[in-house]
Amino acid sequence: MATIVVDSRGEGDFRTVQEAVAAAPEHSGGRTVIYIRKGIYEEKVIVPASKKGLSLIGESREGTVLVYSDYANMIGQDGMKIGNDNSASTYVYADDFHAERLTFSNQAGLYKGQALALAVAGDRAVFRDVCIRGNQDTLYTPGQGRQYYADSYIEGTVDFIFGSATAVFERCEIHSIRRHSGYVTAASTAEEQAYGYVFVNCKLTGTAPEHSVSLGRPWRPHAKVAFVRSWMDRHIRPAGWDNWRDPSREKTASFAEFGSTGPGARTESRAAWAKRLPGPEADGLKSSALGGSDGWDPDAMTVDYSGL
Repeated sequence: MATIVVDSRGEGDFRTVQEAVAAAPEHSGGRTVIYIRKGIYEEKVIVPASKKGLSLIGESREGTVLVYSDYANMIGQDGMKIGNDNSASTYVYADDFHAERLTFSNQAGLYKGQALALAVAGDRAVFRDVCIRGNQDTLYTPGQGRQYYADSYIEGTVDFIFGSATAVFERCEIHSIRRHSGYVTAASTAEEQAYGYVFVNCKLTGTAPEHSVSLGRPWRPHAKVAFVRSWMDRHIRPAGWDNWRDPSREKTASFAEFGSTGPGARTESRAAWAKRLPGPEADGLKSSALGGSDGWDPDAMTVDYSGL
């Protein structure tokens, strides 16, 4: 396992994360660890598809911050708006990516509109003990790869977890910040895809007003989202789900819950077209969603960085 150290004070191999990514081997069959010491790294980070098997490990979750402030409506050098796809502070295109003890942030601000903190397009991506901070469209998961987020914190306002990938969020805090109308998810799952977003044993918190946030709305007709044994505070709307002003999507989207608890878990008031999962199906969602044809198990993917 190769190791690269990033230190903004110049006491490592590189001062910036992007320099370290560029130095990592191409198309590697092994793992390369980029250890990032405490500091605020104000830079746009891009992990290209050729950098397979890369790990970004921070010195501490709150102390190691990757941040930028682009937003969809800002004007680029060509005089045109850069667009949402180009607004992310950090992009991950590579397969088998791993991140731990980091904060990914977009500080464009509440009133700048769409502004991505993190965009992940690779397959078999693992995030543990990370913060993902933004406002609208915080975390973008394009493509149909598999992603796993554990013991992490994700915040935003509108559609702040969105995209077409299959992603499981386990033991995460999903935090809705101030806004009078919010949406946790906006899935765009492809029709042929069996799974979209799965939240297991998560905690939905917020500073948003009572009954002001929906669990999700379908960005595309066949959106799929499930919450399993998750605690929800009172900011969650009793109806739970929104059809994005298109009643026809009530017939195609798959929005479901099992074992929700807390003041926002008023399942008897949920939208009539939402589903209630049976227990056995709910219990197997994580492995079913992530296993795929290669039997991928993210819990088996660990990196020993104790000596760093």
